[in-house]
Amino acid sequence: MTLRDAARAACASHTFRHNWISRPNLKFSLETLGLNRNASRDVITRDLISKIDLIMQNRSGISMKALDLNLYSCENIDFAYLDSWLRIAVTPGIEELILTLPLPSIVFETAPPIVSVYNFPCSLLSNGSGNSIQYLNLCYCTLRPTAGLGCLRSLTRLHMYCTQITGDELWCLLLNSPALVCLKIWYCEEIISLKIPSLLQGLRFLEVAECDRLQVVESNAPNLTTFYFEGFIGEISLGGSLQVKTLCMICLRQTNIVCYARQSLVSIAPNVETLTISSPNEMVNTPMLSSKFLHLKLLQISMGMAFSGVYDYLSLVSFLDASPCLENFILAISQHRMGHASILGEPSHDLRQIPQQRHDKLKSVTITGFCSAKSLVELTCHILENTTSLDCLTLDTTCHPSCSVTKSDKCHPLMDGDSLVEAQKALLAIRRYVAGKVPSMVKLNILEPCSRCHVVESLVSTAKLS
Repeated sequence: MTLRDAARAACASHTFRHNWISRPNLKFSLETLGLNRNASRDVITRDLISKIDLIMQNRSGISMKALDLNLYSCENIDFAYLDSWLRIAVTPGIEELILTLPLPSIVFETAPPIVSVYNFPCSLLSNGSGNSIQYLNLCYCTLRPTAGLGCLRSLTRLHMYCTQITGDELWCLLLNSPALVCLKIWYCEEIISLKIPSLLQGLRFLEVAECDRLQVVESNAPNLTTFYFEGFIGEISLGGSLQVKTLCMICLRQTNIVCYARQSLVSIAPNVETLTISSPNEMVNTPMLSSKFLHLKLLQISMGMAFSGVYDYLSLVSFLDASPCLENFILAISQHRMGHASILGEPSHDLRQIPQQRHDKLKSVTITGFCSAKSLVELTCHILENTTSLDCLTLDTTCHPSCSVTKSDKCHPLMDGDSLVEAQKALLAIRRYVAGKVPSMVKLNILEPCSRCHVVESLVSTAKLS
């Protein structure tokens, strides 16, 4: 029911009005208040503030369980309104608080310019008012907890996005949140060292992303099961936790992450079962080591294109050899121009082989962005020749992510001429070197450029596949 319909119903029925005013969960946004998204920012701010203020003042003295304030579309908000609304909402009994503020404004009249950021009143969480809160989500504000912060004994989920808080202040907050289960930290640039105390016995999920100044992540939470990291890798320690089963590392501004993962992640998370790695470029081959991922079942590696062509895809056998329980292997290669030497024109007896490597649990292998690079074909052939358990092999020759024709008969992304030429080379390499090695019990899926991409077929027909 929209706000206008609710107001009309309230005018017609005192019972409905009482129930609506006493509603325990409130969510305020442009959509829920039925405001015009195409209006100017000033008009949006004026209307949103006036309507929220009227509703919140009518709720004074009435406890609520959840408040979701989405003010992202506003600008130049008078922070006194926020203070007033939070005093009304954050009382004993509140369970969820989501606060999404607009991008901080900059006051250029001063020297140096002042960035105006809302300072969340932590005092509201003291004196028992924060005892009931279970979910706290803060976006584009400042959080300065102190030693006097009350115990948030019910807090299980803490999400912070573009929140100004230091590592020491976060440590203070975590010490007062013993029931925490899920912690997400995004774009919190004041944090240099993130430390998780062993007090958090129930912490299961930790997500840290794009904290540019972060140098150290040290978790002593004994029961952490999922760790998601995105950004620049510094020093990472999970306390040798035996419970971490899912680990994801996405590093788009740092090279040789696959090599780092092979060398370091066994000691960081020895019992990991699902491992996802994303690297923009690999200039160092993956080393063969004696350390093992004894419980790894799903391995997903995303790699950017090394235009120099120095990386040897066959070296990824190191991961396969180190993972005796591996069942699913996904390799995604993003490339628009291949820098590796093509296998086309090579005699089949020149293909390298790695003897005495068996992968007896591997069932599914998917390679997207498959190209005619010799080392990639060698990796594929190695898997086929040394895996008796394989059920399915998928080779996607389109750009990563795969192209596809939409209902509007448009392809996204449309492959350019170079990519389409390489896709045709990849198909030829599959037919010449791979298809004949596929056992009859293995399903081979070959994905080709979509029909829309073939608008440049004339370009492909003139290219030399050599």
